[in-house]
Amino acid sequence: MAASKRGIWGWMLFDWAAQPFFTVVTTFIFGPYFVARMASDPAIGQAAWGYGIAISGLVIAVLSPVLGSIADQTGARKPWIGFFAVIQIIALSMLWFAAPGSSLIAPLIFFSLASIAAEFSIVFNDSMMPRLVPEKDIGRISNMAWGLGYLGGMIVLIFVVAFMAGSPETGKTMLGWQPILGLDPAAGEGDRATGPLSALWYLVFVLPMFLFTPDSAKGLPIGKAVRGGLAELKSTIGEVRRRPGIFRFLIARMIYQDGVNALIALGGAFAAIMFGWATVEIGIYGIILNVVAIFGCLAASWLDTRIGSKAVVVISLLLLTIAAIGIVSTGPGYTLFGLLPLTGADTGGLFKTPAEKAFIVFGLLIGLAFGPVQASSRSYMARSVSIDEAGRYFGIYALSGRATSFLAPFMVATVTALSGSPRLGMAMIIVFLLAGLAVLLRTPYPAAIPARLSA
Repeated sequence: MAASKRGIWGWMLFDWAAQPFFTVVTTFIFGPYFVARMASDPAIGQAAWGYGIAISGLVIAVLSPVLGSIADQTGARKPWIGFFAVIQIIALSMLWFAAPGSSLIAPLIFFSLASIAAEFSIVFNDSMMPRLVPEKDIGRISNMAWGLGYLGGMIVLIFVVAFMAGSPETGKTMLGWQPILGLDPAAGEGDRATGPLSALWYLVFVLPMFLFTPDSAKGLPIGKAVRGGLAELKSTIGEVRRRPGIFRFLIARMIYQDGVNALIALGGAFAAIMFGWATVEIGIYGIILNVVAIFGCLAASWLDTRIGSKAVVVISLLLLTIAAIGIVSTGPGYTLFGLLPLTGADTGGLFKTPAEKAFIVFGLLIGLAFGPVQASSRSYMARSVSIDEAGRYFGIYALSGRATSFLAPFMVATVTALSGSPRLGMAMIIVFLLAGLAVLLRTPYPAAIPARLSA
């Protein structure tokens, strides 16, 4: 039975609640602060941050399928989300103590714990979706939720750069004001406050899901559920190989998701190398991407219902490939590998050269497609499994998004180091996007016919 509108909105608000962690802590504010200002040497900071992401990614990859299978045995998802919410909120709050020059170990531990808790919560939240809405509405609801997430992340990012995070040189925020609450830019307090701010945001906006969204019926006690879940996981892994459509979809997603993640994670750094962008430019670039992503998800929510999740993912991958080619081929005075010269004077201010403006245009394609490729992948999976197996299969789904998450960045870094060309290194992302697309095109839709769609 489908959930009420209030229950569905409660479920969608989970993405709204969760996204600021990824936007302001992981990507645009705290991460760059950790690398550039906490460590004595930015190279050491970058390596430490990378190791923190890699370790948490490994834990997530290994344990997501296990927890998903256990959740199918216990039935209810909310207790699991609540348990990991406590860990995430405490860990994020502790980032406040990550002062410049202090030890890198404690912030890395708390960031890794927050990452693990956030991703595990997503596994359980995603696995609730097939039970909440009719099959025909899954894609629309998934994309709308993802769009809400981007809107929440954008609002928090704008708030941080406008009112909280001041420049250490000027002491002013992007608006030219003193940071609120007396936050000291020299001590990085505006950057560090993104941890507690994301924790508070998550605490407030995850509550509607707990209050209004229906959960599965309670199943086995935890002890029996663990034993049953581990046994079920073993059988699920063997079962996936006997379901060639789902197996092919998971392989496709594993490949293209690596490229998608690397494009987002490394695009700003590539711009900093090419054009000398600093925190303000990268922050505004992030805001632009989030604004476009909201509209991309809204459009995809309409398209997913009419042409299907697979078509939306294919279109998104094509747009991301075009964007990656455009970004890699753009440099001072040219784009598309010099086939299109970019003339014009340096206008001053933000994004002052024609090449930077061209980079922003290609970035708009990333914003347009980044949300739909993930949201419609989620609905693709939800349409391909039954309600009773959603937990264990979304655990495997999470594994497919993490199992080789190191590979694309590793290839980019290795090719860059060997060739001395950041541009050639970034071109490796195109290989991942096209390879994943090639596998996906040969995958049926749905990937498998669910055995049972009733509760």
